[in-house]
Amino acid sequence: MFHRTCKLLALFSVACLGVATVHAATPTPPNVSLQDAANGAWRSDANKARNTYRHPVETLEFFGLKPDMTVIELSPGGGWYTEILAPYLAPHGHLVEAASPKAEKFNAKLKADPAVYGRITRIIPFAPPGQVNLGPANSADMVLTFRNTHDWLIDSPETLEAVFKSAFDVLKPGGVLGIEEHRAKPFGDAHVTAGALHRISEDYMISLGLKTGFRLAGVSQINANPNDPEDINVHRLPPDLAGPEDEHAKMKAIGESDRMTLKFVKP
Repeated sequence: MFHRTCKLLALFSVACLGVATVHAATPTPPNVSLQDAANGAWRSDANKARNTYRHPVETLEFFGLKPDMTVIELSPGGGWYTEILAPYLAPHGHLVEAASPKAEKFNAKLKADPAVYGRITRIIPFAPPGQVNLGPANSADMVLTFRNTHDWLIDSPETLEAVFKSAFDVLKPGGVLGIEEHRAKPFGDAHVTAGALHRISEDYMISLGLKTGFRLAGVSQINANPNDPEDINVHRLPPDLAGPEDEHAKMKAIGESDRMTLKFVKP
């Protein structure tokens, strides 16, 4: 019995050693620059073509993204920015996706390409106003949201406030909330412009950030478009061109929407 037990222990030790060796031998993904990630072969030509209008490298550099950060991306949609964030953060950082439990296409996209998305730290259910918790307090370096805030404001001002509060709570002191959003004309009724145009005025967004407790660390015009009159529903503009066909040429001449790019910091 003694010899049998020793043999089993020996086999168990070898098995454990083998697992540890395999894990240790798993290579760390190579470092990828933001520029290389933005131009990555895993991205579709259509998505890469929009780099010209969305300026992902300049936007993320403005927010202060570093490769060893813990980053939470809110409501990633089709994963346009995830395509850049995932490989950039894979070697040394952590990417958390806060996505709707119903985001089946997004989940399928991640599963279809584990080489790019396999090291995403986790996916947490996020569906304001019911689900807004982003994780333990003071645990993230950066929270990012791209053209989502109007959707939460359409639900209600309280819903958008709850998202800001949740972002504030999960960030470490010194952590960054980075926002890109379609810009409305200043000092309008933000709830109305969010519903009718899918836009929010910059003054409203800044005021909400300050009210939540953030410090405004920077305002960038990286994603500005002075040709946009800011009174058009953004879906009539490129790339959607959702309006009547006879206005498409006019909308193309305007280009994509004028967007604010704001950097908030938790004191």
